[in-house]
Amino acid sequence: MAVGAGTEVAVESADLVLLGDDLLAVPDAIRLGRRTRRTIEGNLIWAFAYNLAAIPLATLGHLSPLVAGAAMAASSAFEAWNSSRLWRFRTSIPALGER
Repeated sequence: MAVGAGTEVAVESADLVLLGDDLLAVPDAIRLGRRTRRTIEGNLIWAFAYNLAAIPLATLGHLSPLVAGAAMAASSAFEAWNSSRLWRFRTSIPALGER
């Protein structure tokens, strides 16, 4: 972990860089990182499940190209929506004027 105002070597080698000097941001950064990882894992599971079901059906001719294309578009839209939920993340740090 490094503070953004620290030396360039510390900032380049750190896993977490705080842009300000407020250490209260560390728990929020960890929470956001964990939530992001869960979202990525969920999207990967969804994509693998979709492909696991759709590829054999398409290979055997039970899935028309039009339906396969629509399902792939729906899968991508679901993953984009799932990822966009990260925008709702709220910090637990009070605004600077409330301190």
